[in-house]
Amino acid sequence: MFATFMQQLRPAALMLFWMTLLTGLAYPLAMTGLGAALFPAQAGGSLIVTGGGVAGSALIGQPFASDAYFHGRPSATAPYEYNAGASSGSNLGPSNPALPEAVAGRVAALDGGGPAPMDLVTASASGLDPHVSPEGAARQLGRVARARNMPPETVAALVAAHTEGRLFGFWGEPRVNVLELNLALDAAGKKE
Repeated sequence: MFATFMQQLRPAALMLFWMTLLTGLAYPLAMTGLGAALFPAQAGGSLIVTGGGVAGSALIGQPFASDAYFHGRPSATAPYEYNAGASSGSNLGPSNPALPEAVAGRVAALDGGGPAPMDLVTASASGLDPHVSPEGAARQLGRVARARNMPPETVAALVAAHTEGRLFGFWGEPRVNVLELNLALDAAGKKE
């Protein structure tokens, strides 16, 4: 019985060793190398470098509190907004009274009238969404233009220039990357 056990233990241990090397070391290293070779910016975190420093990532939202900046989608991460180490949604369902209260507070804080774009009053599933809809950007346009003392047409042109269409022309929705738009606003402000 012990001899049979030892006969089976050796091939099992060898299989564990080789599979660990293959799936735990060789495959991850190959995929990391392939990703870095084919998609270097994305593999490096899609970092946006400006003025010699990193302004942020094009893939992770950031908090912008000033009226002079476009604000991103609300974040439900804890213990602070846009915490990439705690990516999660609020988990508030429609029957939870805290959800309508939070949405109502966000609607009241918005500038202008009319229906509020959904992405400006509800948190995303990850809490790190870097985009707003073109409607969400348009809703903030007046506030940003006033705070920067810029013509609304100039700000609208920047929003239009930073609006990304659907992926492959049919997948997803048009969107505006908030960090890239705010950096363009800063650059435009320096030119004036």
